[in-house]
Amino acid sequence: MSALTRPDFRAIARWVEPYASVLDLGCDTGDLLKLLTDELDVKAYGVEIRDEGVLACARKGLDVIQQDLEGGLALFENQSFDFVILSQTLQTIHRTAPILREMLRVGKECIVSFPNFGHWTHRLAVLRGRMPVSKSLPYQWYDTPNVRVMTIADFETLAGEVGLEILDRIVLDGRQTVTWGRNWRGISAVYRVRAVNKAGGR
Repeated sequence: MSALTRPDFRAIARWVEPYASVLDLGCDTGDLLKLLTDELDVKAYGVEIRDEGVLACARKGLDVIQQDLEGGLALFENQSFDFVILSQTLQTIHRTAPILREMLRVGKECIVSFPNFGHWTHRLAVLRGRMPVSKSLPYQWYDTPNVRVMTIADFETLAGEVGLEILDRIVLDGRQTVTWGRNWRGISAVYRVRAVNKAGGR
């Protein structure tokens, strides 16, 4: 899906400040970084494991490091980026809590987006005895890159466990913002977060 059709990209761009330094983890073909570079003139870097993704980023003129996120972010110093982004990638990572902690270490603020497994259509599919397939979860169970499934409620519980303070949240049903019944009406969610201890020692 391109930057023009990914609703979470627009939500992310609302929170990123012009001229900021940005690290996009699992940046895929670099569409989000290209959007942020073109519109906000950010200093952009990406991390991607797939050869085709790295090549696509290079063709867009983006700085990208080929690395597996499961190994952590030891290449980056503490607080070395204004924003660290994990867009539609969290569900593909085995070491979920460690990568969130690493994001908080490396970034002054972090932005995380993910598909919501708790959407009512997914619940209905499970009740019918099948794993859900949808626009937000488009793969069959046997060929999916996703190794985790989570709901909005699950993520917010994990946030407290890893020392993550939620600053803002946007829940989307396609391109529409969901303001009530988020955990069963939201197709995807985007969170702006930071480490808890950044807010006056809380």
